[in-house]
Amino acid sequence: MMRRKIMLAAATAAISAFALVGCSTGGGDTGGTDGGDGGGEAGGLISIITPAQENPFFKAEADAAKAEAEELGYETNVASHDDDPNKQSELIDAAISQGAVAIILDNAGADASIGPIQKAEDAGIPVFLIDREINETGIAKSQIVANNAQGAAAVAEEFVAALPEGGNYIELTGKESDTNAGVRSEAYASVISQYPELVSVAQETANWSQDEAFTKVETLLQRNPDVQGIIAGNDTMALGAVAAVEAAGLLDQIKIAGFDGSPDAVEAIKAGKLVATGLQPAVLISQLAVQQAHAFITDGETGEDEKQSIDCIVINAANADSYTLFALE
Repeated sequence: MMRRKIMLAAATAAISAFALVGCSTGGGDTGGTDGGDGGGEAGGLISIITPAQENPFFKAEADAAKAEAEELGYETNVASHDDDPNKQSELIDAAISQGAVAIILDNAGADASIGPIQKAEDAGIPVFLIDREINETGIAKSQIVANNAQGAAAVAEEFVAALPEGGNYIELTGKESDTNAGVRSEAYASVISQYPELVSVAQETANWSQDEAFTKVETLLQRNPDVQGIIAGNDTMALGAVAAVEAAGLLDQIKIAGFDGSPDAVEAIKAGKLVATGLQPAVLISQLAVQQAHAFITDGETGEDEKQSIDCIVINAANADSYTLFALE
């Protein structure tokens, strides 16, 4: 079987720096009440809202946005919506009441987030999306995401190459409300479907959860003992699969791949427990969002298209030693 290698490079978008954000409780410029036209002075509060930061990917993006804003002289408020749209709405309402000049958001649903984002924009607070898009354009000022299709296809190539004789495989998918879950699954299928010797015996969601992935894989292996591979929509689920496979004593028989480029996944690659992961440049994406928010607040425009896609990099045994936090040296 021919192995196709996809060589990828992380995008290095260069955008003018300086931070964003607006007032907190002390009064001052709130970015205007006309839908956030920008063109004012920088300074104040930036609200950073992400999914649960127990996940190292979301913690890395929140930390990067916070550091970028504070380096440029802004106050920050970091919170998690835990993928709960109602909690996300409450946090956006809080940002509005606090007079934030901008919101950096990794959203809680491609459809459920549209209304709250529009509410912030109507209040004069521009919103800059990271990691996940929404199913609407012209509301958020920026939607900056990793190129999930490109990255997942590259991970699938590594997965296929690790199974030269073919075999049965399981796929673990993410939350159905997250557009990334569908994009990655489709990209996996676009590659794996070219190899008829690879047969899907199960596709189930583990909702981005390590514990749920462990339980699902444990059960699936009991139902399908003849499995040679597991491909997961993120590293958290992949690591849950690794734990289940290891508990079953099958690590030498089952090849596992993930996606995100988390530190624990890279350590699993070094230990020979994971084949590959797709590195999403979480730090770069968060920094770009802060920089573009600043540009909008001070100049009235970001200087970039609303939709922006940053390429992913495959991490495998060949380059794992060059890994730093969601980046390669």
